[in-house]
Amino acid sequence: MATKDSTAATRAALLKAAREEFAAYGLAGARVDRIAERAGVNKERIYGHFGTKTDLFDAVVGDALNDLTERISLPSDPVEYVAKLTDYYREHPDLVRLLMWEALNFRGPELPGFETRVARCGRKTSSLAEGLGREASPEVARLLFTLTGLALWPSMMTQLGRIILGDDADDAEAGRDQIAAFVAAALKGGA
Repeated sequence: MATKDSTAATRAALLKAAREEFAAYGLAGARVDRIAERAGVNKERIYGHFGTKTDLFDAVVGDALNDLTERISLPSDPVEYVAKLTDYYREHPDLVRLLMWEALNFRGPELPGFETRVARCGRKTSSLAEGLGREASPEVARLLFTLTGLALWPSMMTQLGRIILGDDADDAEAGRDQIAAFVAAALKGGA
């Protein structure tokens, strides 16, 4: 009989291996055999822990988003938040790829974990509104959406960055600072 620690270790190994596999190949291209091999377990363990490959993908995305939430505090200062978020996405390109794969595969209201994610974003919207001295509103939620998009863009479109910026595309600090300065200027202008 497996101990609680070995079960947790197996689950963690599977999530890590699956995160790498899904980030590289997406849900359709990922192979359970490769995930099991990377994790050093029998592929039946995947089904025992997670059920289907889709359930495993959902668990990987949920785990990655939980890590993001733990590391980036609730936004109260939009400039600081977008800078931290930009850095986080740059440091975790696998999350960016997972979100892009998810967007390609799940386009309707059946998105797994939808309610949890709505609640999480609601807390972020409320915190951002409080930091701005405003009430939570659709406008503040749109600002959160815009900040998230600005932070994601450099990590999502690295090839476009290289095309437009050339060697300067590799200066992540300058890119982050420009995004933060853009947000500061936009907010001063009443955005």
